[in-house]
Amino acid sequence: MSDPHEIQNRENTVQETLIIPLYARKVCSELYPNLYRDETAVRLINEIDYDFSEAEKKSHSLMQRFGSLEVAMRQNDLAFEVRDYLKSHPNAAVVNLGCGLDSTGRSCDNGSCKIYNLDLPDVIAVRNELLPAGEREENIPCNLNDAEWFSQIDASGGAVFFASGVFYYFLTEQVKALVQRMADAFPGGVLVFDAANRTAVKMIAKTWLKSAKIKDVGAYFAVSDAPKEISAWDSRLQVTSRGYMLGYNDLRDPSVSGFFRFLARVGDNGMRMQIVKIRF
Repeated sequence: MSDPHEIQNRENTVQETLIIPLYARKVCSELYPNLYRDETAVRLINEIDYDFSEAEKKSHSLMQRFGSLEVAMRQNDLAFEVRDYLKSHPNAAVVNLGCGLDSTGRSCDNGSCKIYNLDLPDVIAVRNELLPAGEREENIPCNLNDAEWFSQIDASGGAVFFASGVFYYFLTEQVKALVQRMADAFPGGVLVFDAANRTAVKMIAKTWLKSAKIKDVGAYFAVSDAPKEISAWDSRLQVTSRGYMLGYNDLRDPSVSGFFRFLARVGDNGMRMQIVKIRF
């Protein structure tokens, strides 16, 4: 591994897209150990020389703790779908779209699948330092909207693609075009990702609208009724969705308060926070 201080000298955008989600997964592991455990995040946070004092302060607030629960449930749900696909396609490609420093692919490794981690070149450069590719694993620098990366995926045994917190920052037309190209290239494959309705996406956008100088947030991907709305894109798509807070887990755990379960219902039902699964 290179000098850990190097992570401090990266651009702020890389720090935000890599360090903050990584720290959230570490907090999830501490707050909800019965529901979620990311040993890789815990290890990397201890190894990286980075000032986490601000993140530490925020992590104790009520909404930040609920946000950590959201992260935990989202990662668990996506991992469930990956493992479910591997049951019938043990030699499949497991493809993490917009991977950052996430290790979900490794946590789902069945000993015979192929793992691919895709992200922008500067992100993959950091990942190669901190999480070098292991056996049957590749870290691929690319732009997800450029289909050139398709040729690097060995989908001969099937393919399951997943994206965590990625498509909120894509235009709807970009998501539609990517899904249609993937349907062409990977018949029999599955794509799973988290999504939410327009109200939720507007709330998410508040954190990046000003810096990106974006005015038309309505152009960004949001969905309320995924089976109806996304199926209309292409007749080949078989689309299902489940709430991502309570659709896979009822959260009846001592670490989760009744108030948080209430907020989870609001998220799933009011904000339409969901895991979308598309079969090609």
